[in-house]
Amino acid sequence: MSKSVHSVVYETMAQVEVRGEPTVSLLAQLRYRTADPYAVCLSLGAPLATPVDWLFARSLLAEGLQFPVGTGDVLVIPRRRGHLDRVRIVLRSRAQEAAVDVDTSVVNAFLARTLALVPQGAEGVHLDLDRAVAELLEDAE
Repeated sequence: MSKSVHSVVYETMAQVEVRGEPTVSLLAQLRYRTADPYAVCLSLGAPLATPVDWLFARSLLAEGLQFPVGTGDVLVIPRRRGHLDRVRIVLRSRAQEAAVDVDTSVVNAFLARTLALVPQGAEGVHLDLDRAVAELLEDAE
């Protein structure tokens, strides 16, 4: 009997820069769930601290390997000058901005596994609209 896979998790070390602070290495996780097939999660800091999670489009991460993309809270930028092996994910909040550098090979491997699980263009097949509507109604109460 085979077990169905519904998620992908990759752990890696990331270099995190916050303006005015020294660069630090933090454990990072890239996570993907078929229950939310359009999104990926970047989690920073676990298990040593309370993690900080950022949810954004899987397509944004994939496109950001080739050229700078994104507006607003999340930007993804390939690092080409002296950092050919990294992709930079810029995370913005009202209070601060952090630049997170992750090995491109890790991002490529992660994305390949997510695409094997849910191919691009097939995300809609994995959406459970009944569950999503039920959660929205539950939150409205």
